Amino acid sequence: MDQLLDAERENERIVLGLLNSVEHDGDRSQRRIAADLGIALGLVNAYLKRCVKKGLVKVQDAPARRYAYYLTPQGFAEKSRLTVQYLSHSFSFFRLAKAECARAFETARASGFNRIVLAGKSDLAEIAILCAVEAAVTIVAVVDASSDDRQFLGVEVVKSFAELDKSFDAVIITDVTRAKISFDAAVEAYGIDRVLAPPLLGLPQSNKAGSAA
Repeated sequence: MDQLLDAERENERIVLGLLNSVEHDGDRSQRRIAADLGIALGLVNAYLKRCVKKGLVKVQDAPARRYAYYLTPQGFAEKSRLTVQYLSHSFSFFRLAKAECARAFETARASGFNRIVLAGKSDLAEIAILCAVEAAVTIVAVVDASSDDRQFLGVEVVKSFAELDKSFDAVIITDVTRAKISFDAAVEAYGIDRVLAPPLLGLPQSNKAGSAA
């Protein structure tokens, strides 16, 4: 059982490392990726093909008979999910998430945002709710389309922004499985200056949000 768990975590490590590498430099050679991840060149090729097949990565021709890779929206979502999952195997996730939530709340208060909606019911949302008490901000609600709960740690849960019947100032993304989808929906509804995301989710930051990172 332990061997299977170790193999699964190693697989997650490789996929996460590969997705991070593609995001930062899609023109990087497979040989360079193999060296960075500490795995065989053939294994990089196999994982890239698997990621392409799953729709996480797209490939296009590049000069000198090379290929350039880039992440799809599904790839960004999977990278965010794996990042949180990988970190959550250790206490480092709690420390990192707490620190980033605290900075997000500092940024929110500096912008005059005191009433916050969380987008996504998750472990990250739980940490954010706990941090909100220290930050002296109010969590108005948690928006999560996949949750059937009415309450989460004493906070109202609704399935969409349209169902919110309370006023609020800003949205913080706490969705770890569909972070990019939740982020895009919030930005479309309220504008990027009213949407903040902890950097661990790997999402774009507004100038205000970035200043707290």
